[in-house]
Amino acid sequence: MRQNGLMRKLPVLGATALRGDPRSLQQPNLQEPKQRAAGRPAASAAIHQTTFRLGTIESPSVILLKKVLGPSIAVASLAVCLGADGDHFSVDTMALGVIVFLLSQKLLSTPDCRNLPDGQRELRPTFARLLLEWSGVFALLLFIILALRLTRLVGDAALAAWFFVTPPVLMLCYAATTRVTRWWTARRPASARHIIIGATEVGLELADRFQQSSYSGHFLGYFDFRERARAPGVCAAHWIGNCSEVVDFVRREAVDAVYIALPIATPRIGELVKQLRDTTASIYLVPANIFEFDLVQPRCVEIHGIPALAICESPHRGMSALRKRVIDVAFAAAGVLLAGPLMIGIAIAIKLNSRGPVFFKQRRYGLNGEEIFVYKFRSMTVCEDGNSVVQAKRNDIRTTRVGRFLRRTSLDELPQMLNVLEGKMSFVGPRPHAVIHNEMYRKLISGYMTRHKVRPGITGWAQVNGLRGETDTLDKMRRRIEYDLQYLNNWSLWLDLKILLKTILIVLRDEHAY
Repeated sequence: MRQNGLMRKLPVLGATALRGDPRSLQQPNLQEPKQRAAGRPAASAAIHQTTFRLGTIESPSVILLKKVLGPSIAVASLAVCLGADGDHFSVDTMALGVIVFLLSQKLLSTPDCRNLPDGQRELRPTFARLLLEWSGVFALLLFIILALRLTRLVGDAALAAWFFVTPPVLMLCYAATTRVTRWWTARRPASARHIIIGATEVGLELADRFQQSSYSGHFLGYFDFRERARAPGVCAAHWIGNCSEVVDFVRREAVDAVYIALPIATPRIGELVKQLRDTTASIYLVPANIFEFDLVQPRCVEIHGIPALAICESPHRGMSALRKRVIDVAFAAAGVLLAGPLMIGIAIAIKLNSRGPVFFKQRRYGLNGEEIFVYKFRSMTVCEDGNSVVQAKRNDIRTTRVGRFLRRTSLDELPQMLNVLEGKMSFVGPRPHAVIHNEMYRKLISGYMTRHKVRPGITGWAQVNGLRGETDTLDKMRRRIEYDLQYLNNWSLWLDLKILLKTILIVLRDEHAY
């Protein structure tokens, strides 16, 4: 989980009533009629008056830098290319610059200013990802220019130069800015002072993340309800003392922020927060036992002002779901049109080679465990879809001559583009298994059904990592599920494209295709 997703300020905006004051009996409770009409007990005023917002603890300068650096470079690069091409600046070109800025702000990744541990020097985003994002910016701007007939503003030479020059300039600026930010942060005098209550695994990790981030505060150390001997992961220099002393320490040392990294069921958290509210420190709750769950797409969400922590969620929600669906439909429509003659030829070959239907339909589980029919070109002499389904094996005697070629080249999967258009499948996602296999493995592998939080795919992360073909042992299936859950946790359109490209490269030489 990212650092800024763990830390959320906890404001408590309650309303107080005067006990024993006769006037309070005459004050009408404006919320009472609504609550009683709904048949609910009266809730505390704090719940109704408190609204939670998602935020970050990064400094404003770092946030501003991340948001404007890429778009500003794109606009500056366009201005240079226009000037070099002899174009004159006007209100129209300034408006074009604003469009470029807005498009770049939405599509370009931001530089990662963290200090990576153990001397790692990974540059984020990578050049390949940046080039893909930049191609999206350029394509959208080109569409706007052609649609609004603005070709008089930008020459072809300027556009071409802008497209090729900007990505390397962006990468150079990102690399330089990241290094300068790390250098400046390391030498900037620490202003904010913070402590962590709870020498737990999460508390230790939180302190490490502070050191890696652009956060400029000064970490004073740990407090805990336990004794020092029961927290071996904390060095003596970072150990301050028992929680009974924390309030006095916060006042005395002018602590700016307190991070409570205790298990969420700890009964003393409420009393601790109540005591700390008598100080000026900001208070953050970082549940220490949240990572004991098998997290899938963990994130903090806001439900009409009420905070919720998603510990198992689909990555395809909101605009992410729309973007993936639009790309799936576009690719599937283009694929059906281009591969149409080939599919007709395959259908004829199947009919001439063996008796039986052209298409093989099998019941499988799709999104949210919904039962779907998956289409394939028939490659065997049988069409099993019952209580006993035998997976294909190498040199399987049930495979036809045409079917052997189709399976080796994966052409038998082409009809699944119809499943994509139908909305039952996606191009990339966990491969669907036969219903009988699902019912068997869901009892043997923990978290097996989580893979159904997305649409099944024609290809997937497990398949491009060598886990294609027969799963004749439980260990093979468990490894496949691990890759499927990795895909859910790390999903992005860039990852989908990477999987598609790897599929194309390995499909013709995959020894597991049979």
